[in-house]
This record gives sequence, structure tokens and C-alpha cells, in this order.
Amino acid sequence: MSTYAARTFVALVSLGGATAQEVSDAADVPRTRVYDAVAELQERGLVDERQSTPKRFWPVSGETSGRHFERYYRHRVGRLTDALDNIEPAPRADKQRGVWTVTGRETVTERLIEFVDDAEEEVVFMTVEDLLTDELVERLAAASERGVAIKLAGLSNSVQDGLRECVPGVELFESIWVWSETPGGRLLMVDQERTLVSVLVENGGGPRDPRDETAIWGSGATNSLVVVLRAMFTWQLDGTRE
Repeated sequence: MSTYAARTFVALVSLGGATAQEVSDAADVPRTRVYDAVAELQERGLVDERQSTPKRFWPVSGETSGRHFERYYRHRVGRLTDALDNIEPAPRADKQRGVWTVTGRETVTERLIEFVDDAEEEVVFMTVEDLLTDELVERLAAASERGVAIKLAGLSNSVQDGLRECVPGVELFESIWVWSETPGGRLLMVDQERTLVSVLVENGGGPRDPRDETAIWGSGATNSLVVVLRAMFTWQLDGTRE
């Protein structure tokens, strides 16, 4: 929808029906462009016109317009999905070179969920409880049900007790750090070949903003980040430290 059409539609809804001049005054749309905007809205079935002098225009009800926009966006999303499905993917490398960065708590969570969902053998995860979302717990439980070993650290005793009920077979281990006293956010290793580490950034000394989480991740058995974290976790889980 064009800008003028959108402004015209909002003006008509607020006025409950109006002439081109009244729309122009209310919506800051040139009077000569109101007719073009109305024609666009009529094509979408959003505006009715009364043949009078001057012509008057009425918007359809909010319920009708809501159904129209819902159908329109479902159609657009469907076309986008079909177009993406028809794109031939380039062959993906077996080993991810370098270290990649993601920013924002929601984005970091999405990447964690993706990695957990892809796990085949083992998930090692260290976090603080306010970053352990219900969705993450559900995905960890689903991974456990398909035979993936789940190993967690950094959580309080009360949270650990709840996890034992939600994720049967979970192995809880002691971290060498007091994780809640560090700026560390979440640390994940999947199948010893994919890792992610996030940190929390203070928001000007105030409470942490949900967007203030940044993570780096890498994949592949020889990826530098994977090698370091695999060695660190092996050191903790195998009890090889002196």
C-alpha cells in the first residue's frame, strides 16, 4: 500500500467517511492525490464511494479490514516461503571456518535452540537461570528423549532440582567458576564439534537490557573456538585437573 493510500485510509477511519478535501486536510495528502489513493483502496476492497457532489468515501469496518490484511500477509508470506524453498542451496562446508558473531538475546537463544535441535550425541551447557528459558528446557528435554546426553552447570540447587524432573537423565556438574558472578551469559558445546559463548553487557550501569547479549560461535572439529572449549570441558568433566 502506498503512503498516500495508508494516510487516506487512516483519515477515513478516524473521520468515519469524508470528502476528498476533508481527507486532504486531515491526512496531509494533496487533494488531487486523494482520488488516486481512494482508487487504490477500492481495489483492495477497503473503501466504498457514494456518487454525490462532492463525492464521499467510507472505510469498511475494522473487522473487514482486519480480515483483508490478514489474508494479504498470509499470501505474501506464502509467496516468500515458496520462493525460498525453490532456491537451490549451495553446498555447505562440513567444517565452519572462523568464528561468527550474533547479537541480541532473542537471536542468541534462537542459535542455541538450533544447535540443541541438531545435537546427536551430547550437549554441554553452562548458564545462569534467568537465561535458561522454558523453550530451551523443552528443547533440552526433547534432545534427551532422543538419546542425547545432557550435561549442565552454573545453576542453583533449586533450579537443578526442577531440571531433573523436566530433563530426565540430565547430568549436573560443578563449574570451576561461579558463573553468576561473571559477565558470562551462556556457554554451549554440542557433539564436541559446535560451540557458542555469550557475554552480557551492562546497560549504562542499570539493569541488563534483554538486547545486551552478544555471542560468538564456531563449528567443525578443528575450529579454534571448538578446540579451546572442548579442551576446557574435557578438563572439567573428566576430572583431569590437578
